[in-house]
Amino acid sequence: MNNRLKNPGVWMPVALAVALVGGMWIGKTFFNSHHTWSSRTKLDAILEIIDNNYVDDVDTDSILEASFAGLMSHLDPHSVYIPASDLQSVNEELEGSFSGIGVSFNLLGDTINVLEVISGGPSEKVGILPGDRIITIDDSVAAGQNWTTTQVMKHLRGPKGSVVRLGIKRPTAQELLPYEVTRNDIPVTSIDASYFIEDGVGYVKINKFGATTYSEFLTSMVNLMSQGAEKFIIDLRGNGGGFMDHAVLMANEFLPSGSPIVSMKGKKASRNNATVSDGSGSFKDKEVVVLLDEFSASASEIFAGAMQDNDRGLIIGRRSFGKGLVQNQLELPDSSAIRLTIARYYTPSGRCIQKTYAPGVDYERELLNRYEHGELYSADSIRQDKSLEFTTLHGRTVYGGGGITPDIFVPNDSTGITSYYINVVNAGLIQKYTFAYTDSNRELLSKSEDGRSMLSLLPDDDTLLQDFVNYAQKNGIAPRWYYINISRNLLVNSLKAMIARNIHGVQGYYEVFNESDPTVIAALEALDAGKTVFPISNHTSTDSVK
Repeated sequence: MNNRLKNPGVWMPVALAVALVGGMWIGKTFFNSHHTWSSRTKLDAILEIIDNNYVDDVDTDSILEASFAGLMSHLDPHSVYIPASDLQSVNEELEGSFSGIGVSFNLLGDTINVLEVISGGPSEKVGILPGDRIITIDDSVAAGQNWTTTQVMKHLRGPKGSVVRLGIKRPTAQELLPYEVTRNDIPVTSIDASYFIEDGVGYVKINKFGATTYSEFLTSMVNLMSQGAEKFIIDLRGNGGGFMDHAVLMANEFLPSGSPIVSMKGKKASRNNATVSDGSGSFKDKEVVVLLDEFSASASEIFAGAMQDNDRGLIIGRRSFGKGLVQNQLELPDSSAIRLTIARYYTPSGRCIQKTYAPGVDYERELLNRYEHGELYSADSIRQDKSLEFTTLHGRTVYGGGGITPDIFVPNDSTGITSYYINVVNAGLIQKYTFAYTDSNRELLSKSEDGRSMLSLLPDDDTLLQDFVNYAQKNGIAPRWYYINISRNLLVNSLKAMIARNIHGVQGYYEVFNESDPTVIAALEALDAGKTVFPISNHTSTDSVK
């Protein structure tokens, strides 16, 4: 071999030239056959070049599948691609039912703990009880597997009529108890709680706007009204939205005929419409307060905006999320789907409450920015866009461009949060203790009718707190009484509410937790003072509860 060819300085330029010429030839040969050049043509061309020339075999379909999410992200934060593998679980959250065993659970100590058994569901029919631990599923060990909640649901949910075998550990039995549960349709309810919070005042907690929300809401409201409720607290805190039409139907129940509820504007004329109330509502003469926080979004904001802009109800809490975009879900032939923004919605005063998602804005960080700016703790820290000023029916000033600002601001309650409290929460000790306490006292506690009546069966606050502190110490958290005393009320109220949940489900939790919730207390004070009766004097600043 010629020694000169061993020198890279000689042969490397030649190799590069050959590769370049070859690449130019491939490109020229391929692209000359295409008369129209566009981005779509470019995509097809790139995929074909990869398929024909890449050094390894590549599944080009998987490349495309991975790119769809990025493609949708360039539109707006709420237009998304949903893979076929995720579509069913995504839809189940809103469609109103799924097939499963009929329990709610949490993961404590890497064990599946049954919190609630749904009345009339498959698990109740075979005798599974709150407090049971699911140790095995279909003869495979489920405890100690470091499963996520999603993984647990995949094992417990399944086709209607299919059978799942469970090994249950119960405190009253030494051996695992075998159960066979036939999966069936399980309703996904929207109402977490519906009860009289005080004489004449009904409280309704709505966790989402799903396929059954309006009917559940109407049933709850009519039931409370038939028992004498004249005033209502509608709690939409943490409600991220869902089906827009259910929020519209709910608003219609409170508004006199001809009141604007919401309007939509999109690219297509068919998307542009305005909805007004028809006067058929059952609660037009009832006082109402709506509770919001920074996690209340979309349909929650539509309902709250209709109440606020028509001066029909008082909004209490913190500024809502700020989602003013309307999505339509389109299923594709391979059972994947895209959820595409098709319009913006506008409240009755004409404001769009969508917060900015302009290039360069970190949309995902916006809520964190509120926290860092101090907005969750002070009404004066709320940033309003003064150029987006609107007026309500009776002339009150409201703003667009970033959520619904409450009429009465209630700061995030940080009272009692100390390093001791944070340590026991991070260790999951409140849940673990209350679950163990409930197990030991279930027969007694189950004699109570609801969460509030259960409180009389608990020990006094000092005894309960001391018992918990002893439990925490055994589990590695040393007593620090200076901080424990600061956190006393927060710890005791959390313990009571969690024990109530273990006995009376999620409604029991709210029946106890709301007794000390500052936002609920502010709502009751506003109702007692008649502040929900409009018209009221015009003001442009948010009242604040300290």
